[in-house]
Amino acid sequence: QPMSALLEVSFNDYAIKQTGINGAFAYNFANAITGAYPTFSINYPTVLISRGNLPNVLAPNITMGAGSILAFSWTDNSGVGGASSKDLAILVAYCPAMQQTIYAGGESRRDLTGDLNLATFTGQLVETYIGFMSEDQRSVASSIYTGSITVS
Repeated sequence: QPMSALLEVSFNDYAIKQTGINGAFAYNFANAITGAYPTFSINYPTVLISRGNLPNVLAPNITMGAGSILAFSWTDNSGVGGASSKDLAILVAYCPAMQQTIYAGGESRRDLTGDLNLATFTGQLVETYIGFMSEDQRSVASSIYTGSITVS
């Protein structure tokens, strides 16, 4: 729910006869929910926040910087498949304890880095993801889980 606007775009390719958010729910319900009633849980490494055929970047990494800034970095793989240096990043941090998400984008594949200000989540554990979409938002890469980190 906290990412509904993003999911409308990032799951559009796989939302046949449904909205992007419904496509995201269907995928994640089938692939990321574990356990049995009443003790369901989310397997965060299997969650997708975007899904598509555009190649994602190589070697994504996260580090926590000063001022609660989460820094993402990656290796540019422009020219592989349909990957372009102008593809736009989708950077996501989800805080399970607060059930809130912060996401941003706009950095290009060639920028090699992007930041999220997570001051709202100071002291909390967050689950992080990176994805990419083409400049025209018509092609999307399946997201990569970049790990969990405590916001300082």
